[in-house]
Amino acid sequence: MTGLAAELSALAKAAFAAEGLPEALGQVQASDRPDLAQFQCNGALPAAKLAKTNPRVLAERIAARLKAQAIFARVEIAGPGFINLDVTDGALAERVGRAPETGAPGTAKTLVIDFGGPNIAKPMHVGHLRSAIIGDCLQRLFRANGWQVTSDVHLGDWGLQMGQLISEIEHRGTAPVYFDAAFKGPYPEQSPVTMEDLEDLYPAASAACKADPARLEEARRATAELQAGRPGYRALWRHFFAVSERGLVREYGSLGVTFDLWKGEASVDPLIPPLIHDLTARGLAVESDGALIVAVAEPGDKKEVPPLILVKSDGAVNYATTDLATIVDRVAEQDPDLILYIVDQRQHLHFEQVFRAARKAGINGKAVLEHDGFGTMNGTDGKPFKTREGGVMKLYDLIAMATAEADKRLAEQGLANEYPPEERADIARKVGIAALKFADLSNYRLTDYVFDLERFTRFEGKTGPYLQYAAVRIQSILRKAREEGYMAAAPVVRSAAERALVLQLLALPEAMDAAEDKRAPNVLCEYVFELAQKFSRFYAEHHILSKSDAELRAARIGLCGITLATLTRVLGLLGIEIPARM
Repeated sequence: MTGLAAELSALAKAAFAAEGLPEALGQVQASDRPDLAQFQCNGALPAAKLAKTNPRVLAERIAARLKAQAIFARVEIAGPGFINLDVTDGALAERVGRAPETGAPGTAKTLVIDFGGPNIAKPMHVGHLRSAIIGDCLQRLFRANGWQVTSDVHLGDWGLQMGQLISEIEHRGTAPVYFDAAFKGPYPEQSPVTMEDLEDLYPAASAACKADPARLEEARRATAELQAGRPGYRALWRHFFAVSERGLVREYGSLGVTFDLWKGEASVDPLIPPLIHDLTARGLAVESDGALIVAVAEPGDKKEVPPLILVKSDGAVNYATTDLATIVDRVAEQDPDLILYIVDQRQHLHFEQVFRAARKAGINGKAVLEHDGFGTMNGTDGKPFKTREGGVMKLYDLIAMATAEADKRLAEQGLANEYPPEERADIARKVGIAALKFADLSNYRLTDYVFDLERFTRFEGKTGPYLQYAAVRIQSILRKAREEGYMAAAPVVRSAAERALVLQLLALPEAMDAAEDKRAPNVLCEYVFELAQKFSRFYAEHHILSKSDAELRAARIGLCGITLATLTRVLGLLGIEIPARM
């Protein structure tokens, strides 16, 4: 999908090239001063330095070439050589009225995006929210921009917590068959534990291990035997995984988040021994104080970067080891051009160590490895958000809170009061989820933000519910138009409000490209909020269905339809659903 700015840039680049100058200087962008012009080109100033001439004189030569293009209504020089550009209303209307493209052309580039990262046997909590929301938006965006995308939840399923659970079940005596060394199988297909059981078992097991060194040693032995392949323990682990996966699919589904792969650390366990052997054989992994390490410090480092520990002194591997093996697996299976890790920014040093080790060993293939971190969602005290009791809030409870607050806002606004209970409940859920997602995504991902559910669920201001309501209002206009038998036609541009709305509609490709380049969903949030505001001004200043001029009425209905399609598309990229009505 080519945007208007890209189209104008092509014309300006040709003008610079015709003057014997680098065509890259012809880049056109939306004007920093929209009150003065729609677009601007600043290339004449650096071009003048290259040509050793007056920038304004050079800008006049470029402007003369651009004035010959029928698309421009105005080409003017400002200041020392800035070129201001306005497009004709006819050109704007023609471009916004074209049939929308069904999707971006394929880039032939492949992406693996790693986000989520919950541990099995534990309920999802508020700490998983940002990774889920940001990661899901980015996978939607990259797909829309033509990438071949594979998303992976990358579950934590292979560490000490597994041994803690196994030993706790043994102590309780609830599933003795899995601990009977003489049992030859097959093991029961029905899991001996539910997700609710696991939610009770894990904290109990963790507490027991902290209180009793002997219990901790039991858990470590169980972990080692699990990883060594003890049949009963592997069977129990498979139950843990299956039960947890069903729960996690449900939890992520409540947010509208899906993954292509449900792999965990255990899936790459067979790759670890050959990886360690290879790194050792090549002298990349060396012994240090009983551990096996990979030095990753580089001459230009301004801060100390510790070595990556491949095997600990007790013979165990850790997250860094499984992350390296996961890169090996992804390169073999997907051969990606890019692997993105959407993980808390506090883990940045870990990923820097892993990426450096991967590049040093050459195991990343052609893939660029990139950690795109995020800040924390904080309470009003400025600390990571907790329950009123100071505990970690379950994601399920947070969604219930948001839904209840959304229902309260609907009642205050007099919306959906007369709808059937099931429909009203569905609207409240969609509004609540929109409030959570937009509040998160509208902040640049590296910033921390304060959780304020009362503010997030308002139907005024920069919120998800405001945008949903804007879309619902347009749906209502189009529904009434159909009921009245009014047809839609190609838009026309005859007023400042129409012109501003059409310019915003045509800016979507640049917004999507910028959001991808910066890995920044907040760019899409800014775009769609501005779109809703410009439609609101258009709606306030113009009659639509009540317009007596049939041709103009049809053109405005057509513009409403294009605006709704664009709102729907961008909200879809943000993972926000639009109710049919409110």
